[in-house]
Amino acid sequence: MVRGEAAALWAPLLADELLRRAARLRLVITDVDGVLTDGGVYVSERGEAMKRFSVRDGMGVERLRAQGIETAFLTRETSPIVQRRAEKLRIRHCYMGAIDKRSVLPRILEEVGVPLEQVAYIGDDVNDQEVMAVVAERGLVGAPLDAVPAVLRRAHHCCARPGGCGAFRDFAEWILDLKSQLGVRDADATSALDGQATAGR
Repeated sequence: MVRGEAAALWAPLLADELLRRAARLRLVITDVDGVLTDGGVYVSERGEAMKRFSVRDGMGVERLRAQGIETAFLTRETSPIVQRRAEKLRIRHCYMGAIDKRSVLPRILEEVGVPLEQVAYIGDDVNDQEVMAVVAERGLVGAPLDAVPAVLRRAHHCCARPGGCGAFRDFAEWILDLKSQLGVRDADATSALDGQATAGR
């Protein structure tokens, strides 16, 4: 699904391929600043003081977990606030200080125990481009509404919400909707086969 001005920048996959990729997902990796936050930082004379997170994004993490999909944080920042947010959401995999995010990806795959084709990624800025390009080859990638144009062009899904205001939840719901569509299609196919078998008796 594409919304608003981001539509012109979307790089689509065929619908069946989107469904196949969503069906096998086991991990969603998310950038933090600009995705889970609005990219702003409240700074005191002692340095970083506060970041704002959306509780709706937290529910997105829970809804993915209920479907067997884990979430991991991947950020270039090293922040105790991010660590506390990960702990609050019971996220076991939190990778901070990642200047080159693409180079950290193999470590994440090994530690979580998933192949690349079972991964999705959401990012918002130029330092997400390389890792998104790798994930996009076999998995799914998304971007908040206010992501930079170069990142929006790499996204299979352009969120209706900006960073820090439900973008991650939007991406999570898109993934879950794809998985639901596949379930309905499989159920319809099974019913059709059952009907054919009954008619042939």
